[in-house]
Amino acid sequence: MTNDEQDFAKKITTYLDHGTANLKAGVAYRLQAARHEALARLADPRRAAELSLAGARVGGSGTLGGRSFWASGRLWIGIALIAAAGFGFQQWQAYQQLNDLEETDAAILSSDLPIDVYFDRGFQNWLKRTGDE
Repeated sequence: MTNDEQDFAKKITTYLDHGTANLKAGVAYRLQAARHEALARLADPRRAAELSLAGARVGGSGTLGGRSFWASGRLWIGIALIAAAGFGFQQWQAYQQLNDLEETDAAILSSDLPIDVYFDRGFQNWLKRTGDE
């Protein structure tokens, strides 16, 4: 390392030491345990390949914090909420579509046009053309 890098490392170390001076003992212990685990992973390349997220290990074995990933209750609650939201959205869309059809039917039935006009092909084409715009 060059002198600039050593000075920079000393500054970072000073800031980190100052920031950790007021930590509770339990937090300091967990940080120390995480540091030891990280150093152990550096020594063992197979363990370094595992992904570690906030204390929950997700490796090739399909576990999450010692439990099976698929046995996690939060996972199934999330899946159920997403499924319920999708079903609710589909029901809301169907209700809106039915409501629009009811309004259209009411407008047609309450109009002053004779019933024969609705069977006229030109009128049907005109309705389709104005509905597309």
